Amino acid sequence: MKVYEITLKPVSGFGTPLKGDTIFGHFCWQVAYDERLLGRGIDDLLAGYNTRPFAVFSSAFPKFCEETKYNYAFKTPDLPLDQLFALPGGKDNKKEIIEQRKEYKAKRWMMLKEGEVSSTFRKFEFLNDKELLQRAKANLTDEARRQMRKTGTNNFMAAFSQPRNTINRLTGTTGEGRFAPFNIDQDVYYPETELALFIGIDETVTNIDQVREGLERIGDTGFGKDASTGLGRFELGEENEIVLSEMGSESPNACYTIAPCVPEKDTFSEMFFTPFTRFGRHGDVLAKSNNPFKNPVIMADEGGIFIPKSHDVFDKPYIGRAVTNVSKAEPQAVTQGYSLYIPVRVEV
Repeated sequence: MKVYEITLKPVSGFGTPLKGDTIFGHFCWQVAYDERLLGRGIDDLLAGYNTRPFAVFSSAFPKFCEETKYNYAFKTPDLPLDQLFALPGGKDNKKEIIEQRKEYKAKRWMMLKEGEVSSTFRKFEFLNDKELLQRAKANLTDEARRQMRKTGTNNFMAAFSQPRNTINRLTGTTGEGRFAPFNIDQDVYYPETELALFIGIDETVTNIDQVREGLERIGDTGFGKDASTGLGRFELGEENEIVLSEMGSESPNACYTIAPCVPEKDTFSEMFFTPFTRFGRHGDVLAKSNNPFKNPVIMADEGGIFIPKSHDVFDKPYIGRAVTNVSKAEPQAVTQGYSLYIPVRVEV
């Protein structure tokens, strides 16, 4: 399996976060729409998905070009703070210690520079939301910078509520019930934002050109919630092959995940992650079936640290497993429980 990076350029707000398992689901729908996309049907592709995935999608992360190198803003690993930062010692000034820990907890972003490796997390740069926004501002064109000064935006990703209404054609106005005005919530990225999407591809099944075409279709029609109202639009930038191990440690003993995953049983000696429950829902024609909701799946969010029992785990670029039996409406449906990872070293 080869890993590629594709740049996404948001052109609208998003009602659904760009997480790897959701992107995978959208891509599968594109294959279901048009078997010519990958040269085979979706049932054929998913037949061997339990043991050999044809594609593994990461979540999307901000990237910034500084001088001639790209910096990637990944989620801060779900490790104890003392493994990421040099915490103040002693018990004399508890107030200072508490304030310092609060400051570190606010640093939600870990910056990885293209082409640089590090032996420990303490050598990485960690940023809070405000500091990440300053990085984004530094990459703006002069015209965009002038426009943003007028708006006074202080967030890299702003939550926005868009008023909507439905007109009753009998009265010509809004009203009550389904004709009452309502709001659509969305997240809007800072102008000229670029996002890095990493994709593992089994080139015996597909190739980067076919995957890119599928993503272009998703960007044109919209991703996630309220795509029919204009949300979830994006354009694609350049793509290139990438080796994720070159962004991590030269002597790794753990995997840092870049997408939600469901780890394999009896494979890891220690795991650090934030759990979340994916309440999945079918799209397209199945959205109007008798049961459009999938069974809940408990996943480990991106940014997890998994320490394997055997070094053989590093022989392939992904961990996790496929999740089946997630739908009563479509028995063949699967959820991506795989995740690409960056090999890292942690103190054990």
